[in-house]
Amino acid sequence: MSEAMRDFLRQHNIHEVECVIADMTGIARGKILPKDLFLDGEHMRLPKSVLLNTVNGEQPNNSPYVGSTDPDMICVPDPATIRVVPWASERVALVIHDCQEFDGTPVELAPRSVLRRVLALYAARGWRPVVAPEMEFYLVARNTNPHEPLVPPMGRTGMTELGRQSYSIDAVNDFDPFFLELSAFCKQHELGVETLIHEAGAGQMEINFAHGDALELADRVFLFKRAVRETALRHGIFATFMAKPMETEPGSAMHVHQSVVDAITGRNIFSKEDGGPSELFFSYIAGLEKYVPPALLMFAPHVNSYRRLSRFQSAPTNVHWGYDNRTCGIRVPNSSPESRRVENRVPGVDVNPYLAMAATLSCGLLGMIEALTPSEPTPDSAEHVHDDLPRNLEDAILRMRQCPQLANMLGELFVQAFCEVKELEFATFSRVISSWEREHLMLLV
Repeated sequence: MSEAMRDFLRQHNIHEVECVIADMTGIARGKILPKDLFLDGEHMRLPKSVLLNTVNGEQPNNSPYVGSTDPDMICVPDPATIRVVPWASERVALVIHDCQEFDGTPVELAPRSVLRRVLALYAARGWRPVVAPEMEFYLVARNTNPHEPLVPPMGRTGMTELGRQSYSIDAVNDFDPFFLELSAFCKQHELGVETLIHEAGAGQMEINFAHGDALELADRVFLFKRAVRETALRHGIFATFMAKPMETEPGSAMHVHQSVVDAITGRNIFSKEDGGPSELFFSYIAGLEKYVPPALLMFAPHVNSYRRLSRFQSAPTNVHWGYDNRTCGIRVPNSSPESRRVENRVPGVDVNPYLAMAATLSCGLLGMIEALTPSEPTPDSAEHVHDDLPRNLEDAILRMRQCPQLANMLGELFVQAFCEVKELEFATFSRVISSWEREHLMLLV
């Protein structure tokens, strides 16, 4: 146990420690330990199969991935991630852990290990990715009946939103008590949140993060989702990170701005000395164009994700690229040479942040390694453009299985296991009889 963590627990008078990992879905798993037990030096152990849970709590056949005996893994705390849990009734700390085999090697199935693997591939070339996620989410009225549609919550006016309120200050102020507490929690939780805006949907908000290291940002996104949900509960409402929670409202995305710098000098490799765009910049874009479609399973990991990726729903249905063109899946914002970057607008906010970061950085890195050339930039609306994006979860699973380049980047064992987890989720979803089927088929066919 590091001395820094001991000092932190002592200084903050911590009683318990939440020892946390993220499974493939992005759900927090782990144990809550008394401080003294956490400090005794014995690392937490969990079954490796915990990583393979589907979103509804089932598991595929684990034998090919963890062995027939369902062995343990060692969960090692990352001292850089320790922070106070601000909404806890007692003095509680949280530490994100890395999953390791007993010989000290990373567990290939762990999402944090997958992202570390991709970052190591960049480091081997003397590069370091820089990312900045933008996260959209909905505030909705409490709903304990999953068969009832979600609706916007009631604000301080006693009314619910009915129309579009993009960038409305008053619409944000309608939930001032929620946002004031969320802001305080984010500051205490050291999440580095920068900007809050009201998005297009009724009750839809967006939070932007300061740019930084990909692993650190994935950690912060992972923790932010929980902070938002916990804060909402304290104010009598729900917060949801579903990609498409309401039929008539736009979906929610996690756009990822990304650039790459020289690890030694900090120079943005997307720009040349004269300030113009570099060949590596265009190859990175080309990598996104080529590999985002087979990687879509990590940007749209649930059946609901594909309801967002529809025409005229403020979401891309293509991987065209353009300068300051929000109708494209890949947007290049106006910026200085030092901050030249690419925005991947495809991921939904329902992603596992570690896997979404790993996937988008893998796509760009493959483009640079293969020295790919992008298409011509799209100057006009791409709303009517349909590229070769998978249209549903089943199609996305098939496409990922057929891409050896991504498996090489992310780890072949991980890709196989992730696809099997998603196949099981799709199978359980396919057994559900929907209200649409009962309404239109029960007495008419």
